[in-house]
Amino acid sequence: MKTIDTIPTSKIQRASKLVTTGAKVGVNYLKYYGDKLTKTEIEAKERLNKNNAEDIYDSLKQLKGSALKVAQMLSMEKSILPQAYVEKFSLAQFSVPPLSAPLVQKTFKKYFGKTPNEIFDTFNVNSVNAASIGQVHYAEANGKKLAVKIQYPGVADSISTDLAMVKPIAIKMFNIKGKDSDKYFAEVENKLIEETNYLLEIKQSKEMARACEHIPNLRFPEYYEQFSSERIITMDWMTGEHLSEFTAHNTNQNKANIIGQALWDFYMYQMHVLRKVHADPHPGNFLISKEGNLIALDFGCIKEVPSNFYTPYFELAKPEIINNPVLFSQKMHQLEILKKEDSKEEVAFFSDLFFEMLSLFTKPFHNKTFDFSDPVFFNQIAELGEKYSKSTELRKMNGNRGSKHFIYINRTFFGLYNLMFDLKSKDIKINNYLSL
Repeated sequence: MKTIDTIPTSKIQRASKLVTTGAKVGVNYLKYYGDKLTKTEIEAKERLNKNNAEDIYDSLKQLKGSALKVAQMLSMEKSILPQAYVEKFSLAQFSVPPLSAPLVQKTFKKYFGKTPNEIFDTFNVNSVNAASIGQVHYAEANGKKLAVKIQYPGVADSISTDLAMVKPIAIKMFNIKGKDSDKYFAEVENKLIEETNYLLEIKQSKEMARACEHIPNLRFPEYYEQFSSERIITMDWMTGEHLSEFTAHNTNQNKANIIGQALWDFYMYQMHVLRKVHADPHPGNFLISKEGNLIALDFGCIKEVPSNFYTPYFELAKPEIINNPVLFSQKMHQLEILKKEDSKEEVAFFSDLFFEMLSLFTKPFHNKTFDFSDPVFFNQIAELGEKYSKSTELRKMNGNRGSKHFIYINRTFFGLYNLMFDLKSKDIKINNYLSL
């Protein structure tokens, strides 16, 4: 794979890159209007989406950092984006052009005052894995095989300006309006800032591994602070397949069930006992070992779940709450989905919308065990997403709904459900840790 010698770091450099991409998107629309003369609307739109997805992704992968991280987050929203974007943006999870060897050497000199070969017994300057914020190298020291994650230069310093550039796109895509909409962008910005703090990630990783080590069939790497800094993390080299690679060929249902149970228990224990959760559940953050264990990686994005959100959020999973109009309305107000100033039309519309969504999304919690391989359940989720993405009525309403905590908690559950479906896990015990 071609390497990158420089990354645009200044606001002007990064903005000009996006302007160039915008011009390419404009040309794609001209092609689209031409295609409509000779092709069906569906064929023309598919080509437009494919061309736009390629041009936008090609730009973001050169910028790296927050812009590419947002693409990665959006790739998990399979019911919102056209398939062409999902397929292209999902590459941001673990397939991005890496930094060149000279730039890697320069980064080590900056933070350690030494080259990698002066620190480790062996160090491979060629990256084995590159994603949105950093890339991973293989190394050895003191007889141990190590994975060394290096953060891309300038990522931490460009978060605010990157988000400012993608904000107009997000506002349009998610129909966000209103004076208090900045709370959502502040939540994303704060989490991205945390993700670039590798010293914080080491602390969170050690705490999470220690707290969850009792869960069967779940493994974690050990982290080495003496070989780490605010922009470099060193941990055990863990051998296994990315979860998506495993699911592409696995035919062993028992193994899928065991791994799925470990994944589900890992998230439920975090959510219901620790009240903080690994909020980045994409396939690139999980490996499957040859022994059939689930290996959890990358604890840069940890979302704490405050009690005033946790309680009403999970109470809405109870049939006796969701089917009681008075209690349902009460929880909806506590979660900031409904507001005091809402009109009768808005109350009726959003009550119906969230009742339909919650009735579907909470199905697993209404059973002792659940079959996550069931395509009917996931087709219903996709159809519901498509229904509201095309809703002209919703576009007229203020889409600025819900507590800021929804962003990462919903992202966690969407990601978890998708991983469970990819694994085709069956007979998963659901409420081992639910405390309500």
